[in-house]
Amino acid sequence: MNPVNGKNPIHDHRRLGRELDLFDTDPLMGAGLPYWLPDGAVVRHVLEEYVREAERAAGYRHVYSPVLGKRELYEISGHWSHYGDDMFPPMRLGGGEGEEVVLRPSLCPHHALIYRSRSHSYRELPLRIAELGGMYRSELSGVLGGLTRVRSIQLNDAHIFCTLEQAVEEARAALELIRRAYDDLGIRASRYRLSLPGDSGKYVADPALWRRATALLEEVLDGVEYESAEGEAAFYGPKIDVQITDPAGRESTLSTVQIDFHQPERFDLHYIGPDGGKHRPVMVHRSIIGSVERLVAHLIEAHGGAFPVWLAPVQLMVLPVGDAQEERAIDLVRRAEARGIRAELSGPGHGTLGARVRAARLVPYQAVIGEREAGAGCAAVRLRDGRRPGAVPVDELLERIGARAGERGAELWAAA
Repeated sequence: MNPVNGKNPIHDHRRLGRELDLFDTDPLMGAGLPYWLPDGAVVRHVLEEYVREAERAAGYRHVYSPVLGKRELYEISGHWSHYGDDMFPPMRLGGGEGEEVVLRPSLCPHHALIYRSRSHSYRELPLRIAELGGMYRSELSGVLGGLTRVRSIQLNDAHIFCTLEQAVEEARAALELIRRAYDDLGIRASRYRLSLPGDSGKYVADPALWRRATALLEEVLDGVEYESAEGEAAFYGPKIDVQITDPAGRESTLSTVQIDFHQPERFDLHYIGPDGGKHRPVMVHRSIIGSVERLVAHLIEAHGGAFPVWLAPVQLMVLPVGDAQEERAIDLVRRAEARGIRAELSGPGHGTLGARVRAARLVPYQAVIGEREAGAGCAAVRLRDGRRPGAVPVDELLERIGARAGERGAELWAAA
Protein backbone atom coordinates (compact mmCIF):
# COMPACT_ATOMS: atom_id res chain seq x y z
CA MET A 1 0.00 0.00 0.00
CA ASN A 2 1.51 3.33 -1.06
CA PRO A 3 1.28 5.95 1.71
CA VAL A 4 1.54 8.84 -0.77
CA ASN A 5 -1.50 7.96 -2.90
CA GLY A 6 -4.13 9.31 -0.55
CA LYS A 7 -4.31 6.36 1.83
CA ASN A 8 -3.30 6.43 5.45
CA PRO A 9 -2.09 3.02 6.64
CA ILE A 10 -0.65 2.67 10.12
CA HIS A 11 3.12 2.39 9.93
CA ASP A 12 5.50 1.09 12.55
CA HIS A 13 8.56 3.34 12.54
CA ARG A 14 10.75 0.42 13.63
CA ARG A 15 9.98 -1.54 10.47
CA LEU A 16 9.82 1.40 8.09
CA GLY A 17 12.94 3.03 9.53
CA ARG A 18 14.93 -0.10 8.77
CA GLU A 19 13.39 -0.55 5.31
CA LEU A 20 14.30 3.05 4.43
CA ASP A 21 17.82 2.66 5.84
CA LEU A 22 17.32 5.40 8.44
CA PHE A 23 18.50 3.60 11.59
CA ASP A 24 19.21 0.17 12.98
CA THR A 25 20.41 -1.60 16.12
CA ASP A 26 23.00 -4.22 16.98
CA PRO A 27 23.14 -6.46 20.06
CA LEU A 28 26.78 -5.54 20.58
CA MET A 29 25.83 -1.89 20.99
CA GLY A 30 23.10 -2.82 23.43
CA ALA A 31 19.35 -2.47 23.77
CA GLY A 32 17.99 1.04 23.46
CA LEU A 33 21.07 2.33 21.65
CA PRO A 34 20.16 2.68 17.95
CA TYR A 35 22.63 3.98 15.40
CA TRP A 36 21.82 6.31 12.54
CA LEU A 37 22.50 5.28 8.94
CA PRO A 38 23.45 7.93 6.33
CA ASP A 39 19.87 8.77 5.25
CA GLY A 40 18.70 8.92 8.85
CA ALA A 41 21.67 11.09 9.72
CA VAL A 42 20.56 13.53 6.98
CA VAL A 43 17.10 13.81 8.55
CA ARG A 44 18.60 14.30 11.99
CA HIS A 45 21.09 16.91 10.76
CA VAL A 46 18.38 18.90 8.95
CA LEU A 47 16.17 18.87 12.05
CA GLU A 48 19.02 19.99 14.28
CA GLU A 49 19.95 22.83 11.93
CA TYR A 50 16.31 23.85 11.70
CA VAL A 51 15.90 24.11 15.46
CA ARG A 52 19.21 25.94 15.90
CA GLU A 53 18.16 28.47 13.27
CA ALA A 54 14.77 28.95 14.95
CA GLU A 55 16.40 29.41 18.35
CA ARG A 56 19.01 31.86 17.07
CA ALA A 57 16.24 33.95 15.51
CA ALA A 58 14.42 33.92 18.87
CA GLY A 59 17.44 35.22 20.79
CA TYR A 60 18.90 31.98 22.15
CA ARG A 61 22.64 31.45 22.55
CA HIS A 62 23.96 27.93 22.10
CA VAL A 63 26.32 26.12 24.42
CA TYR A 64 27.93 22.69 24.80
CA SER A 65 28.21 20.93 28.12
CA PRO A 66 29.70 17.56 29.19
CA VAL A 67 27.62 14.39 29.18
CA LEU A 68 29.14 13.51 32.55
CA GLY A 69 28.81 15.22 35.90
CA LYS A 70 29.91 14.52 39.45
CA ARG A 71 27.41 12.73 41.62
CA GLU A 72 27.36 15.81 43.84
CA LEU A 73 25.96 17.89 40.96
CA TYR A 74 22.85 15.72 40.76
CA GLU A 75 22.54 15.59 44.52
CA ILE A 76 22.32 19.38 44.52
CA SER A 77 19.83 19.48 41.64
CA GLY A 78 17.65 16.84 43.28
CA HIS A 79 17.95 14.30 40.49
CA TRP A 80 19.84 11.83 42.68
CA SER A 81 17.11 11.62 45.32
CA HIS A 82 14.04 12.12 43.14
CA TYR A 83 15.11 10.60 39.83
CA GLY A 84 17.84 8.13 40.80
CA ASP A 85 16.01 5.01 39.61
CA ASP A 86 16.16 6.33 36.03
CA MET A 87 19.88 7.18 36.16
CA PHE A 88 22.83 5.01 35.26
CA PRO A 89 24.98 3.98 38.23
CA PRO A 90 27.98 6.17 39.02
CA MET A 91 31.46 5.43 37.70
CA ARG A 92 34.40 5.83 40.04
CA LEU A 93 37.41 7.49 38.45
CA GLY A 94 40.97 6.95 39.64
CA GLY A 95 40.34 3.81 41.69
CA GLY A 96 38.59 3.33 45.00
CA GLU A 97 39.36 6.80 46.33
CA GLY A 98 38.48 8.62 43.09
CA GLU A 99 35.50 10.83 42.48
CA GLU A 100 32.18 9.48 41.22
CA VAL A 101 30.79 10.71 37.91
CA VAL A 102 27.42 9.98 36.34
CA LEU A 103 26.00 10.04 32.82
CA ARG A 104 23.68 13.00 32.95
CA PRO A 105 19.92 12.35 33.00
CA SER A 106 19.15 15.99 32.21
CA LEU A 107 20.84 19.13 30.90
CA CYS A 108 19.33 21.62 33.35
CA PRO A 109 21.93 21.22 36.14
CA HIS A 110 24.71 21.87 33.61
CA HIS A 111 22.98 24.99 32.33
CA ALA A 112 22.48 26.23 35.88
CA LEU A 113 26.26 25.98 36.35
CA ILE A 114 26.86 27.82 33.08
CA TYR A 115 24.61 30.64 34.28
CA ARG A 116 26.31 30.66 37.68
CA SER A 117 29.81 30.89 36.16
CA ARG A 118 29.34 34.60 35.41
CA SER A 119 27.70 37.48 37.26
CA HIS A 120 24.54 38.85 35.65
CA SER A 121 22.69 42.14 35.73
CA TYR A 122 18.94 42.49 35.34
CA ARG A 123 19.76 44.31 32.09
CA GLU A 124 20.96 40.99 30.59
CA LEU A 125 17.73 39.15 31.31
CA PRO A 126 16.12 37.18 29.91
CA LEU A 127 19.20 35.06 29.19
CA ARG A 128 18.30 32.16 26.88
CA ILE A 129 20.71 29.20 26.79
CA ALA A 130 20.08 26.35 24.33
CA GLU A 131 21.78 23.06 23.56
CA LEU A 132 21.18 19.97 21.46
CA GLY A 133 22.76 17.61 23.92
CA GLY A 134 22.95 13.97 24.87
CA MET A 135 21.35 12.66 28.03
CA TYR A 136 20.99 9.14 29.31
CA ARG A 137 18.20 7.17 30.95
CA SER A 138 18.59 3.71 32.49
CA GLU A 139 15.37 2.38 30.99
CA LEU A 140 14.35 -1.22 31.67
CA SER A 141 14.96 -3.55 28.73
CA GLY A 142 11.29 -4.51 28.54
CA VAL A 143 10.12 -0.99 27.67
CA LEU A 144 12.75 -0.20 25.05
CA GLY A 145 11.74 -0.02 21.41
CA GLY A 146 12.84 1.64 18.18
CA LEU A 147 13.46 5.35 18.62
CA THR A 148 10.64 6.11 21.07
CA ARG A 149 12.16 4.49 24.18
CA VAL A 150 15.94 4.64 24.15
CA ARG A 151 18.77 4.94 26.65
CA SER A 152 20.76 7.61 24.79
CA ILE A 153 18.71 10.69 23.92
CA GLN A 154 19.60 13.74 21.85
CA LEU A 155 17.46 16.45 23.42
CA ASN A 156 16.57 19.85 22.06
CA ASP A 157 16.74 21.65 25.39
CA ALA A 158 16.90 25.25 26.55
CA HIS A 159 16.75 27.20 29.79
CA ILE A 160 15.70 30.80 30.13
CA PHE A 161 16.91 32.72 33.16
CA CYS A 162 14.63 35.69 33.73
CA THR A 163 12.91 37.86 36.28
CA LEU A 164 9.59 36.82 37.77
CA GLU A 165 7.87 39.51 35.70
CA GLN A 166 9.32 38.06 32.47
CA ALA A 167 8.51 34.40 33.11
CA VAL A 168 4.99 34.25 31.66
CA GLU A 169 5.93 36.06 28.45
CA GLU A 170 8.99 33.84 27.96
CA ALA A 171 6.90 30.69 28.44
CA ARG A 172 4.29 31.98 25.98
CA ALA A 173 7.00 32.72 23.42
CA ALA A 174 8.27 29.16 23.85
CA LEU A 175 4.79 27.79 23.12
CA GLU A 176 4.66 29.90 19.97
CA LEU A 177 8.02 28.47 18.83
CA ILE A 178 6.56 24.99 19.33
CA ARG A 179 3.47 25.82 17.26
CA ARG A 180 5.55 27.18 14.38
CA ALA A 181 7.81 24.12 14.41
CA TYR A 182 4.81 21.79 14.27
CA ASP A 183 3.45 23.68 11.25
CA ASP A 184 6.80 23.33 9.46
CA LEU A 185 7.07 19.64 10.36
CA GLY A 186 3.57 18.78 9.22
CA ILE A 187 2.44 17.51 12.62
CA ARG A 188 -0.12 18.78 15.08
CA ALA A 189 -0.63 18.88 18.79
CA SER A 190 -3.46 16.61 19.90
CA ARG A 191 -3.88 18.49 23.19
CA TYR A 192 -2.14 20.64 25.78
CA ARG A 193 -1.72 19.24 29.27
CA LEU A 194 -0.89 21.01 32.52
CA SER A 195 1.04 18.35 34.39
CA LEU A 196 0.77 18.59 38.16
CA PRO A 197 2.23 16.60 41.08
CA GLY A 198 0.45 13.60 42.54
CA ASP A 199 0.70 11.86 45.89
CA SER A 200 3.98 10.13 45.08
CA GLY A 201 7.05 10.93 47.14
CA LYS A 202 9.07 11.62 44.00
CA TYR A 203 8.20 15.34 44.05
CA VAL A 204 10.00 18.18 45.81
CA ALA A 205 8.13 18.90 49.04
CA ASP A 206 7.57 22.64 48.77
CA PRO A 207 3.86 23.57 48.49
CA ALA A 208 4.58 27.28 48.03
CA LEU A 209 6.88 26.53 45.10
CA TRP A 210 4.22 24.40 43.40
CA ARG A 211 1.50 27.02 43.90
CA ARG A 212 3.62 29.83 42.44
CA ALA A 213 4.77 27.84 39.41
CA THR A 214 1.30 26.43 38.71
CA ALA A 215 -0.30 29.87 38.84
CA LEU A 216 2.19 31.20 36.29
CA LEU A 217 1.63 28.27 33.90
CA GLU A 218 -2.14 28.72 34.19
CA GLU A 219 -1.58 32.32 33.13
CA VAL A 220 0.52 31.14 30.19
CA LEU A 221 -2.33 28.85 29.11
CA ASP A 222 -4.98 31.55 29.35
CA GLY A 223 -7.02 31.28 26.14
CA VAL A 224 -5.63 27.82 25.34
CA GLU A 225 -7.78 24.74 25.77
CA TYR A 226 -5.96 22.32 28.05
CA GLU A 227 -6.43 19.50 30.54
CA SER A 228 -4.84 19.07 33.95
CA ALA A 229 -3.16 15.78 34.84
CA GLU A 230 -2.15 14.79 38.36
CA GLY A 231 1.09 12.87 38.76
CA GLU A 232 2.68 13.95 35.47
CA ALA A 233 4.82 16.88 36.69
CA ALA A 234 8.60 16.98 36.75
CA PHE A 235 9.94 16.28 40.23
CA TYR A 236 10.84 19.96 40.72
CA GLY A 237 7.77 21.68 39.27
CA PRO A 238 4.68 21.65 37.05
CA LYS A 239 4.91 21.74 33.27
CA ILE A 240 2.97 22.24 30.09
CA ASP A 241 3.14 19.09 27.97
CA VAL A 242 2.35 19.32 24.27
CA GLN A 243 0.84 15.96 23.39
CA ILE A 244 0.93 14.27 20.00
CA THR A 245 -0.93 11.19 18.76
CA ASP A 246 0.50 8.69 16.31
CA PRO A 247 -1.51 7.04 13.51
CA ALA A 248 -2.29 4.11 15.82
CA GLY A 249 -3.90 6.49 18.34
CA ARG A 250 -1.10 6.29 20.92
CA GLU A 251 -0.42 9.54 22.74
CA SER A 252 2.97 10.78 23.90
CA THR A 253 4.65 13.98 25.01
CA LEU A 254 6.92 15.66 22.48
CA SER A 255 7.48 19.24 23.68
CA THR A 256 7.37 20.83 27.13
CA VAL A 257 7.46 24.21 28.87
CA GLN A 258 8.25 24.38 32.60
CA ILE A 259 8.64 27.11 35.18
CA ASP A 260 11.15 26.25 37.88
CA PHE A 261 11.80 27.96 41.22
CA HIS A 262 13.54 24.91 42.70
CA GLN A 263 16.88 24.75 40.88
CA PRO A 264 17.67 28.49 41.07
CA GLU A 265 17.34 28.06 44.81
CA ARG A 266 19.39 24.87 44.96
CA PHE A 267 22.24 26.32 42.89
CA ASP A 268 22.04 29.74 44.59
CA LEU A 269 21.55 31.56 41.28
CA HIS A 270 21.11 35.31 41.32
CA TYR A 271 21.30 38.49 39.30
CA ILE A 272 21.98 42.07 40.34
CA GLY A 273 18.77 44.08 40.28
CA PRO A 274 18.26 47.82 39.65
CA ASP A 275 18.55 48.34 43.41
CA GLY A 276 22.08 46.90 43.41
CA GLY A 277 20.98 43.88 45.45
CA LYS A 278 20.96 40.17 44.64
CA HIS A 279 17.73 38.66 43.29
CA ARG A 280 16.77 35.09 42.45
CA PRO A 281 16.01 34.42 38.76
CA VAL A 282 13.23 32.17 37.52
CA MET A 283 14.32 29.24 35.33
CA VAL A 284 12.05 28.43 32.38
CA HIS A 285 12.75 25.03 30.84
CA ARG A 286 11.54 24.43 27.29
CA SER A 287 12.01 22.03 24.40
CA ILE A 288 10.68 22.86 20.94
CA ILE A 289 10.98 19.44 19.29
CA GLY A 290 11.73 17.27 22.31
CA SER A 291 14.14 14.45 21.63
CA VAL A 292 15.34 13.97 18.06
CA GLU A 293 14.71 10.23 18.41
CA ARG A 294 11.06 10.52 19.39
CA LEU A 295 10.41 13.23 16.82
CA VAL A 296 11.88 11.20 13.95
CA ALA A 297 9.88 8.14 15.04
CA HIS A 298 6.70 10.21 14.92
CA LEU A 299 7.56 11.78 11.56
CA ILE A 300 8.24 8.37 10.01
CA GLU A 301 4.84 7.12 11.13
CA ALA A 302 2.89 10.32 10.48
CA HIS A 303 4.24 10.68 6.94
CA GLY A 304 4.60 6.99 6.15
CA GLY A 305 8.24 7.62 5.26
CA ALA A 306 7.27 10.30 2.73
CA PHE A 307 8.97 13.20 4.49
CA PRO A 308 8.26 16.83 3.57
CA VAL A 309 10.57 18.03 0.79
CA TRP A 310 12.86 19.98 3.12
CA LEU A 311 13.36 16.92 5.36
CA ALA A 312 13.59 14.16 2.73
CA PRO A 313 16.99 12.40 2.77
CA VAL A 314 16.91 12.39 -1.06
CA GLN A 315 14.90 15.20 -2.61
CA LEU A 316 15.52 14.42 -6.28
CA MET A 317 16.18 11.06 -7.93
CA VAL A 318 17.59 11.30 -11.45
CA LEU A 319 16.83 8.34 -13.71
CA PRO A 320 18.50 8.09 -17.14
CA VAL A 321 16.54 5.77 -19.43
CA GLY A 322 19.71 4.22 -20.87
CA ASP A 323 23.47 4.42 -20.81
CA ALA A 324 23.46 7.11 -23.49
CA GLN A 325 21.72 9.56 -21.13
CA GLU A 326 23.85 8.83 -18.06
CA GLU A 327 26.25 11.72 -18.65
CA ARG A 328 23.33 14.18 -18.78
CA ALA A 329 21.91 12.63 -15.64
CA ILE A 330 25.20 12.95 -13.76
CA ASP A 331 25.38 16.59 -14.80
CA LEU A 332 21.87 17.19 -13.41
CA VAL A 333 22.83 15.60 -10.08
CA ARG A 334 25.88 17.83 -9.84
CA ARG A 335 23.90 20.96 -10.66
CA ALA A 336 21.29 20.04 -8.06
CA GLU A 337 23.93 19.47 -5.39
CA ALA A 338 25.51 22.83 -6.24
CA ARG A 339 22.15 24.42 -5.33
CA GLY A 340 21.97 22.55 -2.03
CA ILE A 341 19.44 20.00 -3.29
CA ARG A 342 19.99 16.42 -2.12
CA ALA A 343 20.05 14.44 -5.37
CA GLU A 344 21.07 10.92 -6.35
CA LEU A 345 21.48 8.97 -9.59
CA SER A 346 19.69 5.69 -10.27
CA GLY A 347 21.14 4.41 -13.52
CA PRO A 348 20.32 1.44 -15.78
CA GLY A 349 22.65 -0.74 -13.73
CA HIS A 350 20.04 -0.68 -10.94
CA GLY A 351 17.33 -2.38 -13.03
CA THR A 352 14.60 -1.48 -15.46
CA LEU A 353 13.23 2.06 -15.49
CA GLY A 354 9.97 0.83 -13.96
CA ALA A 355 11.80 -0.91 -11.13
CA ARG A 356 13.89 2.18 -10.44
CA VAL A 357 10.81 4.41 -10.42
CA ARG A 358 9.11 2.10 -7.90
CA ALA A 359 12.21 1.95 -5.70
CA ALA A 360 12.25 5.76 -5.48
CA ARG A 361 8.51 6.09 -4.77
CA LEU A 362 9.07 8.04 -1.53
CA VAL A 363 11.48 10.56 -3.10
CA PRO A 364 9.56 13.81 -3.67
CA TYR A 365 10.84 14.35 -7.23
CA GLN A 366 11.95 11.99 -9.98
CA ALA A 367 13.59 13.31 -13.13
CA VAL A 368 13.56 10.84 -16.02
CA ILE A 369 15.96 11.64 -18.86
CA GLY A 370 15.46 9.88 -22.18
CA GLU A 371 16.84 10.69 -25.61
CA ARG A 372 14.32 13.47 -26.25
CA GLU A 373 14.83 15.12 -22.83
CA ALA A 374 18.61 14.92 -23.12
CA GLY A 375 18.54 16.72 -26.45
CA ALA A 376 16.20 19.46 -25.19
CA GLY A 377 17.91 20.10 -21.83
CA CYS A 378 14.77 18.91 -20.01
CA ALA A 379 13.65 16.13 -17.67
CA ALA A 380 10.35 14.27 -17.55
CA VAL A 381 9.20 15.00 -14.01
CA ARG A 382 7.29 12.56 -11.81
CA LEU A 383 6.03 13.68 -8.42
CA ARG A 384 5.74 11.46 -5.37
CA ASP A 385 1.99 12.04 -5.22
CA GLY A 386 1.52 10.50 -8.68
CA ARG A 387 1.33 13.67 -10.78
CA ARG A 388 3.45 14.03 -13.90
CA PRO A 389 4.07 17.66 -14.88
CA GLY A 390 5.85 16.38 -18.00
CA ALA A 391 9.01 17.68 -19.61
CA VAL A 392 10.43 20.60 -17.62
CA PRO A 393 13.62 22.57 -18.36
CA VAL A 394 16.33 21.55 -15.91
CA ASP A 395 16.83 25.07 -14.54
CA GLU A 396 13.11 25.45 -13.86
CA LEU A 397 12.99 22.07 -12.13
CA LEU A 398 15.86 22.92 -9.81
CA GLU A 399 14.37 26.36 -9.10
CA ARG A 400 11.04 24.79 -8.12
CA ILE A 401 12.59 22.15 -5.87
CA GLY A 402 14.82 24.73 -4.18
CA ALA A 403 11.83 27.01 -3.58
CA ARG A 404 9.71 24.22 -2.10
CA ALA A 405 12.51 23.11 0.20
CA GLY A 406 13.36 26.66 1.24
CA GLU A 407 9.75 27.53 2.05
CA ARG A 408 9.21 24.22 3.86
CA GLY A 409 5.94 23.96 1.96
CA ALA A 410 3.79 20.84 1.83
CA GLU A 411 2.83 21.33 -1.83
CA LEU A 412 5.21 19.57 -4.22
CA TRP A 413 4.39 21.53 -7.38
CA ALA A 414 2.90 24.98 -6.89
CA ALA A 415 1.24 26.61 -9.87
CA ALA A 416 3.70 28.60 -12.01
